[in-house]
Amino acid sequence: MQRERIETPRLALVPVPPETAEAILAGDFSGVRAAEGWPREDTVVPFRTAAKYGVELPAWLVMLDDLVIGDCHTHGPADEAGDIEIGYGLAEPYRGRGYGSELVKGLSQLLLGRPGIRRVVARHVPIDNVPSRRSLERAGFVLERADEEYAWYALAGAGP
Repeated sequence: MQRERIETPRLALVPVPPETAEAILAGDFSGVRAAEGWPREDTVVPFRTAAKYGVELPAWLVMLDDLVIGDCHTHGPADEAGDIEIGYGLAEPYRGRGYGSELVKGLSQLLLGRPGIRRVVARHVPIDNVPSRRSLERAGFVLERADEEYAWYALAGAGP
């Protein structure tokens, strides 16, 4: 899957090439102005994957002007049913301002425009992470199921 820059009303989602992912993982932020609180602890997994596999598992920096305030990624290619899973996160000072739903909406629109992708899903969202759940709902995602630990959300495309 080719990575593309995604523009939303306030944000730019900028593809992370493997060499940038490797540099950030090594603590080298040259050329990147990062917000306080970024990278987050859970940034490591998608960036390590991006560094290892490159274009197969896309990751994007979430930019507010020239400042990195978060990141988002897919968990791999779409499955046989056409579902593709996303993950995302923002630095603490940038939460609660609508950026989460904006980045999810922008990423989902791009992905749903790809051949073979039927739905964008967010699985294993902690049930107590109400802000993230609200971001998904504001972006049009529908709760599919929940248990005592996790919620599963999906956004369907327009169809064939």
